[in-house]
Amino acid sequence: MLHDPTTLAALSLKNRFVMAPMTRSRATGNVPNALMAEYYAQRAGAGLIVTEGTAPSPNALGYARIPGIYSAEQVEGWKLVTKAVHDKGGKIFVQLMHTGRVGHTLNLPKGAEIVGPTDKVLGGDMYTDQEGPKPHSAPRAMTEADITSTIAEIVASSTNAIAAGFDGVELHAANGYLLEQFLNANVNTRTDGYGGSAENRNRFTLETTAAVVKAIGKDKVGIRLSPYGVFNETGAFDGVDAQYVELAKKLGALGIAYVHFVDHEAMGAPPVPVSLKRAVREAFGGTFVLSGGYDAKRAEADLTEKHGDLVAFGRPFLANPDLVTRFQAGKELNAPDMGTFYTPGEKGYTDYPTAT
Repeated sequence: MLHDPTTLAALSLKNRFVMAPMTRSRATGNVPNALMAEYYAQRAGAGLIVTEGTAPSPNALGYARIPGIYSAEQVEGWKLVTKAVHDKGGKIFVQLMHTGRVGHTLNLPKGAEIVGPTDKVLGGDMYTDQEGPKPHSAPRAMTEADITSTIAEIVASSTNAIAAGFDGVELHAANGYLLEQFLNANVNTRTDGYGGSAENRNRFTLETTAAVVKAIGKDKVGIRLSPYGVFNETGAFDGVDAQYVELAKKLGALGIAYVHFVDHEAMGAPPVPVSLKRAVREAFGGTFVLSGGYDAKRAEADLTEKHGDLVAFGRPFLANPDLVTRFQAGKELNAPDMGTFYTPGEKGYTDYPTAT
């Protein structure tokens, strides 16, 4: 099943492989470039590529050298990527990632600021090119006016994505970034209309999704969720299952293309209960993308047992540009070089060998 053609909303996919979004930090000056186009084109054997997290505004650039899609220069840079992937017969969505309180001011352009649902500082460090690891910068708690303007920025970046040639956008509501910061009760301690209850915590994500659907069409919108993830001080909380089932139900009512559901157990997070995966999939009612530590055997099994419709692979695609054909031929995989995950240049990026 993994290698069979399928459909995603209005798109025809050549297989059920999804290349998962992975931060690679090669966008010097936050602008996509020819090296990035080569990287994604090498991996266009996937039925669907989801790009690395991409900033919808200057405030969203928490990490060094991550790309944006809010300027004309960035749109032109992404056109190199989408053309390269399409020329190889691939399909590609851009993942829109607002880092929220995850970041440092040294990584932001002049005039931008770190914002989040509250002013609580995230623990730990953030790498900066200027001074190496630094404690996370203090965020400013967003007002309701800030939320409205941030939704407008995400909508504008979504229309930019279509202009850049993307087949759609994935809203990043996982891994402890801005949308999940509002979803997660451990982070969101607000007492206004965007916090204090499950319904209010879901509100920012749902309003954002609805606005993007209105701007570019429901078939061009996906979302990534990680209810049991622990990145960036999130983690499970009382009522998490019920909150995410209700979120999935309302996302389903919007008719979006897919839910990309992450289980970070393979990276040390608590496992997501099978019952929640089933409940979220049933409540959503659309294409369900499985993600988290998959190999070929497990992917085939979960597709055959109808646990999901597509399967996302991260690090296997990072180190194996020809992952699809390697799986098909049963060939050994390259091991990823963790030392070059986020470093500039070709090494550990476009120089992984294909199988002979």
